[in-house]
Amino acid sequence: MRAPRRVVAIVVAALTMLVGLGMPASAHPKPHPLGTRSLATVLAKDGTGFDHNPNDFDIADNAVAAVLAAKPDSPVAVLADGKTPLTAFLPTDRAFRRLAHDLTGKHYRSEKAVFTDLATTLGVDTIESVLLYHVVPGTTITYKQALRSNGAVLQTALPGATLKVKVTRHHRVYLVDADTDDRNPRIVKININKGNVQIAHGIDRVLRPVDLP
Repeated sequence: MRAPRRVVAIVVAALTMLVGLGMPASAHPKPHPLGTRSLATVLAKDGTGFDHNPNDFDIADNAVAAVLAAKPDSPVAVLADGKTPLTAFLPTDRAFRRLAHDLTGKHYRSEKAVFTDLATTLGVDTIESVLLYHVVPGTTITYKQALRSNGAVLQTALPGATLKVKVTRHHRVYLVDADTDDRNPRIVKININKGNVQIAHGIDRVLRPVDLP
């Protein structure tokens, strides 16, 4: 049997009033809190050695470990503090291989050789600065947010050093660093450690905090 028109009208009016007033806070699902797994934990998942995969982060992992071994109080240690929000742009092993070739002119057959030459050529202090230049502290930037951030200037963990976000019409995200002569790194892996306050995106070149010749 169909409900009387008056009853239907009352129900519609009541629903309209609820929508206008807004549902009680308890009726809305609460956002899921972000976790506290650190990026250092993620980097260490496949061990501390080197392999033949150019698209993972063995060299970055060993660079972090080398800096903290030499300078335990380095700000790089923030990567191991999962309660501190940050966004890191992690160069792949191929990215470090490109940097080593640019600096030395050599072609490398192994990741270990790349790491050894970079550590020798740059030194711990410079590696520390380079790593800090890849960290944006205090904020968790997902790839979706990055796509909406064309032109944004990001303050890095390296004092006084910034990055600029460049989004192309093909929905690719690039990072404009301090080196005006070399190609800008592009994000090639997204949302590493998503769901935690520390998030990372893989990039295809190493960000440079100075303009190299």
